[in-house]
Amino acid sequence: MSTKEKVLEEVKIDELLGNQNVIVLYNDDVNTFDHVIDTLVDVCGHDPIQAEQCAFIVHYKGKCDVKTGSFKELIPMCTGLLEAGLSAEIH
Repeated sequence: MSTKEKVLEEVKIDELLGNQNVIVLYNDDVNTFDHVIDTLVDVCGHDPIQAEQCAFIVHYKGKCDVKTGSFKELIPMCTGLLEAGLSAEIH
């Protein structure tokens, strides 16, 4: 392994370890499945299947971790979810 490859691997590991925050989406009795799915696709970059799975987990379990990352990168996503009328917070 070259020095450059080793440095890139260390950076990736640091990024993974640094992504300790998570957006938790909570169930509500207001939003439709379609709205939740569309919002997760638009705001969090989920593919439709992933968004649908999260919507079902939220519905049946009451909450679901929908995105992990640094606090700084999660703030605009969480804000987008809240502005769309969903209940979410960063942990």
